[in-house]
Amino acid sequence: MTRRGIVIGALIFASLAVVPAQAQSTDRPTEIRIGTQKGGFFPAVRQRHTVEDAFKPLGIEIKWIDFQFGPPLLEAINVGAVDFGFVGDSPPIFAQAGGARIRYVAAVKSDGNTQAIIVPRDSPIKTVADLKGKRVAFGKGSSAHNLLVAALEQAGLSYGDITPAPLAPADATAAFLKGSVDAWSIWDPYLALAELKENARIIAFDKDVHKLNAFYIAGSDFVNKHAALVTKLNAVFSSEGQWAERHPDEVAKAQAEATGVDIDAVKRFVARSNYRVVPVDDEVVRSQQAIADRFAKLGLIPKPVNVSDIVWKWSPGS
Repeated sequence: MTRRGIVIGALIFASLAVVPAQAQSTDRPTEIRIGTQKGGFFPAVRQRHTVEDAFKPLGIEIKWIDFQFGPPLLEAINVGAVDFGFVGDSPPIFAQAGGARIRYVAAVKSDGNTQAIIVPRDSPIKTVADLKGKRVAFGKGSSAHNLLVAALEQAGLSYGDITPAPLAPADATAAFLKGSVDAWSIWDPYLALAELKENARIIAFDKDVHKLNAFYIAGSDFVNKHAALVTKLNAVFSSEGQWAERHPDEVAKAQAEATGVDIDAVKRFVARSNYRVVPVDDEVVRSQQAIADRFAKLGLIPKPVNVSDIVWKWSPGS
């Protein structure tokens, strides 16, 4: 890991030091710590108490820990402060390149409608090609970072053709509203809010550029010690994903209550989302490897990585 990553990891670990350490490999843990980013279908899952009910007979409690976006969540997994979490496509690549002890354990194949590059309503920018020389916001190491890089490549531009503005979502929101950035690569619900509240225009969805996946990630030690529990977690979230797709109104209501985000924006987000949990198959690995190779070529990660090295094979029903 970089010195900065080590410092961040230490801070995260210290902030969560009250969490009991995992039991040894011969014992079950008494608690599983799950990291999420506020939103998605997780508020509904938490309200339904399904995960807790699945693990209670085993004597295992569930602790939920929220993060603003993917990179700090993976840093927490790396330092052992979180066991299992959900992130977009790019954070695991940056984490792997930094030596993080993580494993891909399941995937969610997106339809590519929940992340986009947006510009203000009256902006003269019409296409990605028009971003040349412009200041563009994105979450560093996030899936939105990959969307931006891939979109520029597709439009015949290089990363050096723009002025990158790496900002966390809250800071990027303020910058976009003030006009201190020309464009913003961002995911839902921030995307839906910008569309509905600011009449932001979309110049490229993920689906216009590349195939988007999201991932359930676990710590390497947790997978090695508790593979059966990882299988059970995957199975529970898979079942909850199927429920969520049949109950979009309940998912939207729970998310709005948990986040305070406008219900109309949440409904827009939920309507274009899917939650189907699947194994990390060869197609998904190829897509991830293409991202990793792109980042290595641009020098955005310190060294090339082989994605398949950290894939844990999950067989549903096993």
